[in-house]
Amino acid sequence: MELIIILLALSLLMFVAYRGFSVILFAPICALFAVLLTNPDWVLPFFSNIFMEKMVGFIKAYFPVFLLGAIFGKVVEMSGIAESIAKTIIRIIGAKRAILAIVLLGAILTYSGVSLFVVVFAVYPFAANLFREANIPKRLIPGTIALGAFTFTMDALPGTPQIQNVIPTTFFKTDIYAAPIMGTVGGLIILTVGMMYLESRKRKAHQEGEGYAGFEATAASSAPQMELKNEPELTLETAQQPVYRQVLAFVPLILVAVMNKYFTLAIPNWYPEGFDFAAIGLEAFGKIETPAVLAIWSVQMALIIGIISAMLYDFKKVRTNFQAGLNVSIGGALLAVMNTGAEYGFGGVIAALPGFKTVSSGISSTFTDPLVNGAVTTTALAGVTGSASGGMGIALSAMSDKYTQAITSGGVPPEVMHRVISMASGGMDTLPHNGAVITLLAVTGLTHRQSYRDIFMITILKTVTVFLMIGLYNLTGLY
Repeated sequence: MELIIILLALSLLMFVAYRGFSVILFAPICALFAVLLTNPDWVLPFFSNIFMEKMVGFIKAYFPVFLLGAIFGKVVEMSGIAESIAKTIIRIIGAKRAILAIVLLGAILTYSGVSLFVVVFAVYPFAANLFREANIPKRLIPGTIALGAFTFTMDALPGTPQIQNVIPTTFFKTDIYAAPIMGTVGGLIILTVGMMYLESRKRKAHQEGEGYAGFEATAASSAPQMELKNEPELTLETAQQPVYRQVLAFVPLILVAVMNKYFTLAIPNWYPEGFDFAAIGLEAFGKIETPAVLAIWSVQMALIIGIISAMLYDFKKVRTNFQAGLNVSIGGALLAVMNTGAEYGFGGVIAALPGFKTVSSGISSTFTDPLVNGAVTTTALAGVTGSASGGMGIALSAMSDKYTQAITSGGVPPEVMHRVISMASGGMDTLPHNGAVITLLAVTGLTHRQSYRDIFMITILKTVTVFLMIGLYNLTGLY
């Protein structure tokens, strides 16, 4: 019965998320519903001392990263950097290789710290124009953007400042460059196989006579053309920028990566013993251990420098709508961190219920390898919640101590567990109720029926790759 209660709460959360209701409200409702069925006397104490503690703790640690990431992405968009980079990639690769151009554009923006949601809005106008010019079916755009923005640069490649790669650092005392061989190899597999899949879909569509707007009306085929929605007004036929401006557009993105690495090395020298507030007469605030905050501090400082440099790229253009853009990005950051924090609090409550021991022991007995255990748990919970960071938050909130114990006793480097958990979070998270998927389809003016198949195939590829990387590590010991 205790196990059924937990499954019921998880199913209810997945259902309301799929229906489009906010998890900020329904995560605590679903969690407390499970507590009510377990023991009604526990409801208020669990809400105050478990749900709120976990949620607030998550927001305290990660809100600056969400906020600065959203602002950076918005400034990159407002300054024209995203547009400049898009045109540079298109000119180098060629408009005919539209799928590769859009994948690389999404990858560059995501790896530079631009929010996934911002990337969707920034990339779509260029994707629509390129696909129309190459007469590639519009329904393939969501899968193409998903491959570039939701996969290898989100959590596989070492150094990506996306939140899915930052969260594990505080649990395993690692940095965002953890397991570089494993992450790079996994990322290349996802990119290569994903491109092969999308190109095969394009070829098949062309062989069947399908173009950007669907099938051409012929005597042999009466299939109607697709009704095109949300078609962008942007065109790529604009005056070419000077070469130095094209080069400068990449500077803020490169600075984020370079300065993040610099701060990762420098901060331990600034605070070799951490920071003890008692030394300045503020005993109540405790002591900060440098390894626990190193990755977060490094990303924050790097993003601040990235924001300043992006503003300097075209300050006049940024200044025009700076207030409105800043407010939009702050609102987006608040919504994102509250959503993930609520899911983190939900995970804390579920982990404290008696039935969770049954779930935990069941997974542990079925998957004795801690890496496989962590991957299965994380990707399953990401799928249930429809959120990579949310599923990871639940898994780590509930089982991080157990994972740390298991890898320590098994001699597995924490960097390997970091990379596995990070990559697994971006596996089954992109089920139909995922917020990024819903946003992607809404922005492109397409439906699940038209385009979700390709997103799902990318999801399957991402999930399988995680287990391939676990096998590679077990066979070679390389990470």
